[in-house]
Amino acid sequence: MPTTGPDTAVPDTAVPGATAEDADVWMRAHRPRPSLRGQIRRVVGFAEHAGGAVHRRELPFGGVPIILSFGDQVRISSATGSGTYTSFVAGMHEIPVDTTHDGTLRCIQVDLDPLGAYRLLGGPMSELHDAVVPVDGLFGPAWRDLGERLAELPSWPERFELLERVLGQCVQDGPRADPEVSWAWRRLAGSHGAVPIGELAAEVGWSRRHFVARFRGQVGIAPKPAAQVLRFARAHQLLTAPGARSISDVAAAAGYADHSHLIREFRRLAGATPSQLIAAVAPPPVAGAGQLS
Repeated sequence: MPTTGPDTAVPDTAVPGATAEDADVWMRAHRPRPSLRGQIRRVVGFAEHAGGAVHRRELPFGGVPIILSFGDQVRISSATGSGTYTSFVAGMHEIPVDTTHDGTLRCIQVDLDPLGAYRLLGGPMSELHDAVVPVDGLFGPAWRDLGERLAELPSWPERFELLERVLGQCVQDGPRADPEVSWAWRRLAGSHGAVPIGELAAEVGWSRRHFVARFRGQVGIAPKPAAQVLRFARAHQLLTAPGARSISDVAAAAGYADHSHLIREFRRLAGATPSQLIAAVAPPPVAGAGQLS
């Protein structure tokens, strides 16, 4: 789903690997209050109605999504296992994930910054590495049945208001990341994974071993694979942005050693070549797009 402005309805963009046809898709983006914006990247209300099952491949992106379903279920499969979920959180991934629903999906998606997820969840993020966990099994009482409670409210503003109350309480009560880890993550994310890990450890004044352990526990994965995910996300963004760019140009711009290196990383992180991902991106649907009520 695309990033949008506050409380705006937009047509969904095509997701690589989506196979549903004649689907009606609605979205409503919400800008969280200022106190939450350092923790949360995006909040989007989402509703999809298709004539049959919808299959998508979700790619690593350097964030932690929470899906708060209004009762609809999603089948999730990856190299680490499979299962059927209603509301769930997906930790930092460095592998692709395939999702399937039966044609109807109504939910709110909350994309968290990894350090925001650490603060909201209050536990070692490394336990969520490449994992999907039901919301009810992970969070405290405030999160229990939250998707159903959101669905019962009559309007999207009321749903977003309830969500913000829950998020605000979790942020207030949750642990703060080490300043050193926070600085290193921002530096790594701001460079799209281009800063050497040894340099980050030296600049925070920690041994490399201690730095890696603290980073993994609070971000979710070790610094080196985190850098690889960030670099991949940047390359994928460049490849699928409007305007033709060669794969070699994207490899150079994203910091890969060469064309072949980029292709190997795409096969590992996305389960597809760059050309296959580009081919999977279709024009966004227009018919049926509209305002969520």
